[in-house]
Amino acid sequence: MRKLIITEKANAARRISAILSGGKTSTKKHGSVSVLTFSSGEDEYSVISLRGHIIELDYPSEYSDWSKFPPADLVYAPQEKKVKIKGIVDAIQKAADESDMVIIATDYDREGELIGMETVKYAGIDMSKVKRAKFSALTKAEVENAFSNLVEPDEKLADAAEARQIIDLSWGAVLTRLISLSSGQVGKNFMSVGRVQSPTLKLLVERDAEIAAFEPVPFWTIGGKFGMLAFRGNHESNPFWNKDDADSVMSRCGNAKEGTVRAYEVKMKEEYRPPPFDTTQMQVEANKIGIPPAVAMKLAEDLYTAGYISYPRTENTEYPISLGLRNILERLKDSDFSKEAAEILSQEKISPSRGRRRTTDHPPIHPTSGAKSSSMKGDKWKLYELIVRRFLATLAPNAEAEVTDCTIDVNGETFKAEGYVLKKNGWKKYYGQYLRRTDSYLDKLKVGDVVTIRSMGIEEDATKPPYRYNQGSLIQEMDKLNLGTKSTRHDIIGKLYSRNYIQGAHMIPTAGGIALTRSLEKHGGGITEPEMTAKLENDMLEISGGDKTLQDVVGESLSMLHGAVRAIEKEKTAIGDEIRSALRSQQHLGTCVKCGDNLTIKRSRNGNFIGCDGYPECKEAYPLPRGAMIQTSESVCEICGLPMLKVIRRGSPPSMQCIDPKCESNVKMTDLGPCPACGKGRIRMMYSKAGKRFAGCTEWPECKQTYPLRPRGTLVPADEPCPHCGAPMLKYSKGDSCINMDCPGKKKKKTSV
Repeated sequence: MRKLIITEKANAARRISAILSGGKTSTKKHGSVSVLTFSSGEDEYSVISLRGHIIELDYPSEYSDWSKFPPADLVYAPQEKKVKIKGIVDAIQKAADESDMVIIATDYDREGELIGMETVKYAGIDMSKVKRAKFSALTKAEVENAFSNLVEPDEKLADAAEARQIIDLSWGAVLTRLISLSSGQVGKNFMSVGRVQSPTLKLLVERDAEIAAFEPVPFWTIGGKFGMLAFRGNHESNPFWNKDDADSVMSRCGNAKEGTVRAYEVKMKEEYRPPPFDTTQMQVEANKIGIPPAVAMKLAEDLYTAGYISYPRTENTEYPISLGLRNILERLKDSDFSKEAAEILSQEKISPSRGRRRTTDHPPIHPTSGAKSSSMKGDKWKLYELIVRRFLATLAPNAEAEVTDCTIDVNGETFKAEGYVLKKNGWKKYYGQYLRRTDSYLDKLKVGDVVTIRSMGIEEDATKPPYRYNQGSLIQEMDKLNLGTKSTRHDIIGKLYSRNYIQGAHMIPTAGGIALTRSLEKHGGGITEPEMTAKLENDMLEISGGDKTLQDVVGESLSMLHGAVRAIEKEKTAIGDEIRSALRSQQHLGTCVKCGDNLTIKRSRNGNFIGCDGYPECKEAYPLPRGAMIQTSESVCEICGLPMLKVIRRGSPPSMQCIDPKCESNVKMTDLGPCPACGKGRIRMMYSKAGKRFAGCTEWPECKQTYPLRPRGTLVPADEPCPHCGAPMLKYSKGDSCINMDCPGKKKKKTSV
């Protein structure tokens, strides 16, 4: 029998062909399209790979003229499918005509089902000879099992993906066109709006507003160091919101030398294993080790198609009984984790942890074959190791810790101390490198013991604003609110960056992003609310389950869109004014002190800079702070009168800076002392293009003296240079320290120790 296999990507085509043929494949060409061929038993196979969606959904070309069709006309406008790569369709048509069976072997999820089904339908292939291969890993066993047990294609699953495609195109095109025209932002500067994108942006704007409106409230805490181990004990009433109350407590116990143990309890605490990885949690954990979600998904795709991990798009957190956990562990013996795998295999019983989600499409993400760090480098290895260690952790025993609770009376005041000591590593042995170790020891005591007070003090602090989202925590929140899918959330975040709605690692919204969100909140008919998007997500799930049809869900969605458009059109003048005003403020920094014209951010081949709109008559220009996010302000420099910027760098508190780096206000803030190398320049704190700070001489390039600086925190220069090498000194809580890593004084200290 002659069979045609259609895969989603070229590397999947090569791997499937290698597995089914035993590594004996040939390649022939149909035009520019490569076709893999091989024999297996009495069957002759051809394998052709797609490139994701080679057929895209769009409006007819006449609708591309924004001036011809008002945005409202797009709501119910026809949509059509267009072939992006005709050569692949031609090759599939020819191979299908010569084949007795066509096998769709794209990724088994909604999107993969649609990619395969739309291709065979567009190619006009007789559906009676179309079958489906379902697999969750590109391993020999899974692939052979899938092709030995072919099933019928899932029309409902493909319909669910097509519904999303139709709805996202409609909402994105209509709202983007409507808002862009209203605000006069057309061409390359169009204002992107989306069904998932806009509610996601709202989350960031709301968090930014919470932080901006936050007013810190002072509080006081009282604590002491007790016993031989100087363990920490805190007053039971911490925090104190009234300083007089705190002072009153300190007056009673601040000078005490001893306390009495009133309660002392030691108990064992079982610490449960983490659940298996679904897509969201894998992205969250990868982000913690420096791999952004979008990068993590790309690397996970590569690991999957290379046969190292299972399919990385899943919401399942429960291993199916049929998975064969011991077989996976046996395969890991041929890896850098052979010792760990052998330890898990030696357990009398392997009973995995499980999470709250259980689906039947794919298992949780897990390793499918062994790998070694010598052959897999960089972030790909880091992600593979994370997935392996999470898998091992889900199969290992629970950890156990000894927890101690101690109550100490000091002159009638009660102090509480807690001890924590990990006694049985359990799963933490395999996953501990991703956790914070928090062991804290208490003296062995009993009720009635008198314990020495080594110190007692009062500390003032203040409440902190909410944390900003990072990409991992935002994806978690999107998952919680049902915004987008496991496959699209990282792309949505990417769009927010590309449209300049957010900036920086903590995704701080720009003036344009804030204005767009606020306008849509007031005039957008509810399109920024997560509930609307979540309902559509649930509707699409019901399509795949057979409870709703594609036509039902699309019709309901377009009706909602039509209502939103009518609401926006009534307020489009106000929306346009608000957005235009915000965009002007985003670019306008202030007034040029030389000519009185506007200072704005300019673009050039060498990067953005601050320039005068009076150019070429006025040539005033200033560099933008390197490696930092900036926000405009209404303030001007008290020394030179130029605009001030709010400069935000990771690891340092935000600071207000004059746009002129040579202004005396900036010099004072960054000057660390005289340069010991040339004697003419000053050593100043500087920043690289990547935003990393260092100390360098102002006489560069004549003087190339530089020093490394710690990446975080505020730097305070000392009054005098280093007596050993002449380099600047910095003030620290433990005393002054020279910034020169090769200072002779530091070498003397090491030698004396």
